[in-house]
Amino acid sequence: MKNGLYLVISSFVLSLFAASLMAQPAPPLSVLAKDHPMDDGTNIDVVIRLQENSSPDLEYIVEKSAEYNGLFQEIGKVQPSPKQIKAAEIIYTSDRNVRGEKYWFRVQAKSLEEDDAASAFVRTAEDTPGVGKLQFFDGGRIWLAIITVLVCGSVVVFISLARGGRELKVRPIAGLEAIEEAVGRATEMGRTCLFVPGLQDMNDIQTIAGLTILSHVAEQAAEYDCRLETPTSRSLVMTAARETVATAFLKAGRPDAYNDDLVYYVTDEQFAYVSFLTGKMVRERPAACFYLGAFYAESLILAETGNEVGAIQVAGTAQPAQLPFFVAACDYTLIGEEFFAASAYLSGDPDQLGSLKGQDVGKIIVGGLILIGVTLVTLMEVTNNELIANAANYLLNTILQST
Repeated sequence: MKNGLYLVISSFVLSLFAASLMAQPAPPLSVLAKDHPMDDGTNIDVVIRLQENSSPDLEYIVEKSAEYNGLFQEIGKVQPSPKQIKAAEIIYTSDRNVRGEKYWFRVQAKSLEEDDAASAFVRTAEDTPGVGKLQFFDGGRIWLAIITVLVCGSVVVFISLARGGRELKVRPIAGLEAIEEAVGRATEMGRTCLFVPGLQDMNDIQTIAGLTILSHVAEQAAEYDCRLETPTSRSLVMTAARETVATAFLKAGRPDAYNDDLVYYVTDEQFAYVSFLTGKMVRERPAACFYLGAFYAESLILAETGNEVGAIQVAGTAQPAQLPFFVAACDYTLIGEEFFAASAYLSGDPDQLGSLKGQDVGKIIVGGLILIGVTLVTLMEVTNNELIANAANYLLNTILQST
C-alpha cells in the first residue's frame, strides 16, 4: 500500500517537473560579445544566437558585468522582429561602456504571456569578454558629415557664383527697406532718431547683429543730416557703437557731423535703463525708434511708448517670447533669421550673400527630412509594410540620431 502511495506521489512530482520544463522558453544558443565597428570605443555588440523557429512571444533580457563571476545588472530588453527570428540572430548594442575595459554579458529568454516563465541564462565565455576600442572613424556621425559637406559645399559654390558676378536674389525685407523712410521722416520733422541695441553685451550675437544695422542707420542719418542717439546699457557696447557710427559717418563723407556724445552709456540695470528710454521718448518725442538686439520684459514697454509718441518703429530680435509684442506695437519687425540676414542684405557683399544662400540649402535639407519622416511614419502606421517600417526606423534612429 505504501509503495503504491509513493509511486503515485513520485509520478505526480515528476509530471509537475516535466510540465515546468515544458513551460520554460528555450534559451539562446549562444551569446558573443564583440567591439562595435566605427565608434568611439564605448559601444559593444552583444550577438544573441537564437534557436531555430523561436517563438515571437519571447523577449530577451540582456545583463552586463565587469567581472566574469561578478554582479550582473540588466541593461536592456529586446523583442526579436520577424526578420531576426528568421535569421536566428539578434545584435544588441550595449552603450556607455568604459573604453578598453572588459565586460561579460548574459542573456535570458522570457515569455511575454507568462510572467514566471523564463529560461536559464546563457553567458559569454570567460576568455572572450567584450572590449570597446577607439576607431579612427566614428560611423555614428557619418550622416552629420554628409550634411555638413553639403551645406559647406553649397556655401563655397554660392560665394564663388557671387564673386563671379552672378546676382543672388534675396527676398525684400520690409523692416530694412523702411530704414531710409524712417530716417527721412525724422529729418523732415526736425526730430531725432533713437537706436536701442538691446540689453546684452558684445558677447551676444544679437547685439552684434544690431550694431551691423546701426551702421546702415547711421549712414542714412549722416546723409540726411539727422540727429541719431544711441543710449546703451553696456560700456563695451557703447565703445563698439561709437566706432560703428563714426565709421558710418566717415563712409557717408561727413566725419565732421559725428558727435561722440550722442552714443553714451546709461546703466546696466534693466528697468532703470528702460525708464530712462521711455522718459526720453516722452520728452523728446523721436520720429523714428529702432529696437534691434536682445530684449526681454521691457520690449512691450518700449514699443507701447514709441507707439504713443507716434514714432515709426522698426524692431528686430531673436527672442521668440518678445516677438509678439514687437509685431503688435511696431510698424516693422525683423523676425528670427531676418535679423541675422540684415548684414548680407544691406551690404550686398558676395561672401555674406553666398553664406546666406548656402545656409538656405541646409534649411531645405532639414525641411526635406521632416517631410520624408512624417510621410514614412504615416505610411508605416497605415500599411504595416516592413520595408517602409525599416526606412522610417533608419531615418529616426540612424540619420536623425547622427545629426
